[in-house]
Amino acid sequence: MMSSTNEEDPFLQVQQDVLSQLSSTRSLFTSYLRIRSLTTSSTSPELASAKSDLEAALETLAEDLEDLQAAVQAVESNPSQFGLSQDEVTRRKRFVGEVGGEIDDMKEEAKKTATGGKAAGDLPDPNSFAIQEGDDGYEEFEQQQQVQMMRDQDEQLDGVSTTVGNLRRQADDMGRELEEQRQILEVVDDAAERVGGRLSSGMQKLNHIVRQNEDRWSSCCIGVLIFALILLLVLLLIL
Repeated sequence: MMSSTNEEDPFLQVQQDVLSQLSSTRSLFTSYLRIRSLTTSSTSPELASAKSDLEAALETLAEDLEDLQAAVQAVESNPSQFGLSQDEVTRRKRFVGEVGGEIDDMKEEAKKTATGGKAAGDLPDPNSFAIQEGDDGYEEFEQQQQVQMMRDQDEQLDGVSTTVGNLRRQADDMGRELEEQRQILEVVDDAAERVGGRLSSGMQKLNHIVRQNEDRWSSCCIGVLIFALILLLVLLLIL
């Protein structure tokens, strides 16, 4: 239900972006104060870079906040026309005002120059620029956002679990197919061994027959040669 509301209400979508940017900007602001407290020169490249990043983040944040402010002004005169209660409009105005005040404070502090190694304890506490979250409406919104994030994470985990289950089933199917193929290969190997044994036995018999035939023809040739020699000897003796 909360997800549907966020998708239909542009204010809530931009507000979520503003909260995310505000958190990042606070980190940049804290880093800038730390560098400024340790820098002895206002022309320090590191200080200039930190200040440039902070100012760019503040500028982007201020532009988004202007969109929120324009949205509040558009519904302020007749909230019911847009399906909003007067309490919700009040909460949105308070949110815009608090964020705007925090942005102005950080901009004002960023205009100050380095103090020549001024102790960090003399600088303003970055937390003093944060929105006071004791407001019931703001805390309620934060809780709703956290609940929605937890629901989204649960949905993502369910999707991961389903994917893992599908992969497990596919792995089981592949394992069964591999086992069947292994059994088929064993049958083929056994058949190949039997055929190979028969071929080897046949070749041995064939070689034996060939050797026997070779011995027989050799004996015939020797007998013919002996007969020819005897005949020549007889002829020589007669002549």
